[in-house]
Amino acid sequence: MSRISPFFCLFVSILLLSACGSDEHQDIKGWMKEASKDVKGHVLPLPEISPFPIVSYDATDMLNPFSPSKIEPDKKAEGSGGGVKPDLNRFREPLEAYPLESLRMVGLLKSGKMTNAIIRADNKAYLVKIGNYLGQNFGMVVDITESEVQLKELVQDSSGDWVERPSSLQLQEREK
Repeated sequence: MSRISPFFCLFVSILLLSACGSDEHQDIKGWMKEASKDVKGHVLPLPEISPFPIVSYDATDMLNPFSPSKIEPDKKAEGSGGGVKPDLNRFREPLEAYPLESLRMVGLLKSGKMTNAIIRADNKAYLVKIGNYLGQNFGMVVDITESEVQLKELVQDSSGDWVERPSSLQLQEREK
């Protein structure tokens, strides 16, 4: 087998490259030159930057939102809420095991001046009077009328304080 000389490879590559330089695409090159002769490149100048006014910030009399007292309130202030808080040591009544939404007022029972509401939970009837507790938010019965049982619930707000919230159970129509 004979070896190919490096000069032969160089000669063949020069011959191939010279074939690429032919006038084969002169019509496209002419059209491109003609179409781009009136086109001038134009770049818009950058907009002028206006300086911002310097404003001094003086918040020495305001509460720092990043202070540890804001993130972790004092233990003695926790649950202050105006002195309102539930009694966690008292005996829980049976209707406190149910969410208020699942309880239904189905009737009223009057005996002299005493008015009791009939509350249904899990197909059981319970007699409720003023001072009893209902629901899971420490809801105490404050009034019983012909059409509703009015409650005062204790819930925690976003800061952990206990606040009172009024609620009620409406008398339900008879189910068919």
